Parts: sequence; structure tokens; C-alpha cells
Amino acid sequence: MMKNNKKSVQELIGLERFTRFGVKTDKAEIAFFSVEPTNISVLSAANIDIKIHRLMMLLSALPDLEILALDSCQRFDSNKSYVKKRLEQESNRAVRKLLQADYDFLDEIQIEMSSARRFMFALGFRREKDEQIFNIINRIDKAISDHGFTARRMSKAEIKGMLALYFGASISGDKIPDTEGEEYFDLEAVK
Repeated sequence: MMKNNKKSVQELIGLERFTRFGVKTDKAEIAFFSVEPTNISVLSAANIDIKIHRLMMLLSALPDLEILALDSCQRFDSNKSYVKKRLEQESNRAVRKLLQADYDFLDEIQIEMSSARRFMFALGFRREKDEQIFNIINRIDKAISDHGFTARRMSKAEIKGMLALYFGASISGDKIPDTEGEEYFDLEAVK
């Protein structure tokens, strides 16, 4: 009998499960903090320098804290490619006009959203117990605030949404099951 060596997506990327504080991977448990953005376009050069200095100080004080910067929206490449292909194939002038309007809209909205970013702090825990993690997270939360940033620990639904956007799965990450294939187990129980 041949052994099936296929791995699930969760196994390939090292995600094991969601925890009380974030996500458990094959390497560590990770807690995520969503950072409220600052519109630096309205700040003076001196205030931007202060923000940069505060971020440097925060990262110096918490060297294990990592920064993540992600697009806050899905890409439109596949939709634009589909519309472009349809444009090339369509012979009806009225339909071509509508398709061109769709393509232009997708192009415009992609440009508008290209600068939309989400910033997060991530902190990994290797061997700490739940009580220790809780205390460390509270200390980190206070340090972030003391350095002039507004951040809050991300909920399970927010982490799912972030992962869904990162992996291009869905804009509604909260609808992603906690365990890959979970929906099939429910179907089997009904049979």
C-alpha cells in the first residue's frame, strides 16, 4: 500500500491552531497587535521624526517585537485579467464598452487602494505558560502605548481575516474554518 505524503496547507505553512492569545505554529505561539495607523501626510517633518524615534525606542525596548505590513485589501489582478480577456473576445460594441468601464474601474480602485496598508506587531512565545503569556502581553501593550502608538491585541476573527488576505483566500477570513477540512467532518457526521 502506498503512503500518502500529501500535506495540508496548514501543515505546509506551520499553523497548528488558534489559541487564547493568537496562533500556535510549529515553532511558537504568536500574538498579534493591530496598530492604529497615523496619517503622516498631515504631520510636520519634526513630528514624523518624533514618530520614527518612538518606534526605534519601542523596538529597542522590545527586541522580540516584529512589525508586519500588509496590504489591507485583495489584489485585483485576476479580475482585471479576466475582464481584459473578455474584452479581446467580445465582438458586441455595447458589451465591450461595459467591459472597458469595468476594467477602468478595477484599475482605478486598485490604484486608490494600493497605498492602503495594515500594520501589526507580532510577538512569539516559545515555552511560556498561559499566565506568563498573559502578563507579557499586558506589559507589551503598555509599552506600545507608552511609546505613543495605539494598538490592541487582534481577535481570532481579525487574525483569520489577516491570514485570508495574506494568502489571497478570501476577504471574509472570519468564515474560514479553524481547522482545514472541518466542514467535511461535519458532513460525515450527518451521513
